[in-house]
Amino acid sequence: MSWESRYLPGDPLLWQRSSEPPSDTCFSHHMVPIDLMKQVPEKTTQTAFAFVGFKCDEGVQRDLGRTGAKEGPAAIRQRLARLPLQKTNIKLYDAGNVVCADHDLEASQASLAEVIKLLLDKNIHPLVLGGGHEMAFGHYQGIAKAYSPQKRLGIINFDAHFDLNRLHPSNRGSATTAFYQIAIAHEAEGRHFDYNCIGIQHVGNLRPAFDIAKEYNVKAILADDMHEGLREKCSDFADRVIDENDYIFISLSLDVFAPAFAPGVSSIQPLGLYPWHLIPLLRQLAISGKVVSYEIAEHVPRYDIDHRTAKLAATLLYEIIHHHEDHIRP
Repeated sequence: MSWESRYLPGDPLLWQRSSEPPSDTCFSHHMVPIDLMKQVPEKTTQTAFAFVGFKCDEGVQRDLGRTGAKEGPAAIRQRLARLPLQKTNIKLYDAGNVVCADHDLEASQASLAEVIKLLLDKNIHPLVLGGGHEMAFGHYQGIAKAYSPQKRLGIINFDAHFDLNRLHPSNRGSATTAFYQIAIAHEAEGRHFDYNCIGIQHVGNLRPAFDIAKEYNVKAILADDMHEGLREKCSDFADRVIDENDYIFISLSLDVFAPAFAPGVSSIQPLGLYPWHLIPLLRQLAISGKVVSYEIAEHVPRYDIDHRTAKLAATLLYEIIHHHEDHIRP
C-alpha cells in the first residue's frame, strides 16, 4: 500500500480568519497549502518548514487511553493561523495529513515515514502535529530513511513518560511503545542510540519503564528537577545532546505540562511542568542548527478548555520557528 492512500492534502480553510489583520503579518498570510501527490517543493537552501498532521490515535486506543487526538492537527493549525509572524525570511507549507481510519497503525506510521523522508530530502523541516505519540515511531522511520546510519542522531522527548514499553503480546506497537521500537530499530541498523527525556515523572511511569530506560542508557531530566529550578543542569543536559550528535529530532508530548496549561491531552499530569520550564530549552535546541525535525503530540480538542492546549501548542511552534537556525545543513 502506497503512502498516497493514507494522505490528504493541506486545507486552505484552516488558515482563514474571520477578520484579517494587515497583510503580511500573520501565519495565515504566509502559509502555502500543498498537495504532495501533485506538488513537491523544490530543494531549498532557505529555511523552510512543512506542517504535517498525523490524524491517528490508534496507539492511544491500544493502550486503553482516552482518544480524540486525531482531531488535534486541525485545532492547532487554526490557533497558529492567528499568531503574528515576525520572521519572514522563511518558507511555510501546510503539507496536509496522514490519516488512520482502519485501525492499521503500522501502515499509517509507514506512510508518515515516506512523507517525512520526502520533505527532508528537500531540506524542509517537518513539523508534525498529533495525533497520539505513536507517531514518533513513524516520524523516526522517515528520518532514518533520509540520513546515513553513520550520522549520530540525538532524540529529545519532552514528556512525562518514557514511552519505552515493550510491544504488546500481539507484537503490535502503541503510543507507549514508540521509543522502544526506535531503540530496537537502532540496534537492527547499528545506529548509535541517544534518547533523552525531559520532564519525566515518577508518578507517570511504572517501575519496569525505569528498568528499560537504564537498559538502553536513556538520560533523563525529571520534572522534579525543573520544578526545583535546576536551570543550569537542564541547560547542560541540552548542550550535551547538541555537542555529541550530528543532528537532532525533537518530540514533545503536551501531557508534559500541568493541566492548568494543557487540559486537552490524552493523559492528564497533575504535577506537570509550566511552559517557561521548557521554552528556554526549546530555544536553546532550535538555535543550535542541528534540529532537523519536530513533532507535537497528544492534543485532544474535546477535553480542551478555552482552547488552552491548542494555543499552547501553537505558541510552542511559534517559538520553534522564530528561534530555529540552520547553521549546519544535513
